[in-house]
Amino acid sequence: MRQIVLDTETTGLEPSQGHRVIEIGAVEVVNRQQTGGVFHVYLNPEREIDAGAQAVHGLSVEFLADKPRFAEVAKEFLDFVRGAELVIHNAPFDVGFLNAELARLEEGTVASRCTVLDTLKLAKQMHPGQKNNLDALCKRYLVDNSGRHYHGALLDAQLLAEVYLAMTRGQETLGIDLGSPGAAAVKMPVRKGPLSVIRADAAEQEAHAAYLAALTRESGGEVSW
Repeated sequence: MRQIVLDTETTGLEPSQGHRVIEIGAVEVVNRQQTGGVFHVYLNPEREIDAGAQAVHGLSVEFLADKPRFAEVAKEFLDFVRGAELVIHNAPFDVGFLNAELARLEEGTVASRCTVLDTLKLAKQMHPGQKNNLDALCKRYLVDNSGRHYHGALLDAQLLAEVYLAMTRGQETLGIDLGSPGAAAVKMPVRKGPLSVIRADAAEQEAHAAYLAALTRESGGEVSW
């Protein structure tokens, strides 16, 4: 399975108000392994950047002045993502901006080329009532985000790839290796006396809930035990 973990930075919050994409970062994952394939570009938005947005990503109009327009990189970008599942945190935001850019070129929509997985939605299912932004997930899944002083599309895509793989770990180990036919049985010692009952702590219960949520998503139905 080919997945593209993707993030964007923008001039503001609303594409309907003419705000534009100014950075795209994307990381390729095939069969749950990062391949090293990357798409990364800064873009000239041909407009001002909201002060609030610039405070988040640190990108200025001056820095972007000599960068390509979206139209100049659209084909390369579409070729990179075509046919993949896009893995995006808060996907409606990024997809909305990408769709607005594609509409300017009469190039259809993201959904006409890719399926989309929203990791924010997945995280809320796995960790209801908790913080589920990227920083919180990095902390929860022990992903090092110490270099994240500003939001950056490529850095955030790389972090999200690690978080996503950690969130869904266990899916690839559901098979049971029974060994080769005729393999010698291992004789296990028999423990005598009453068995001790060790209760799961809060962290173990949370990990179990996350595992079940991942199984639910993968199987398309409810699972519980």
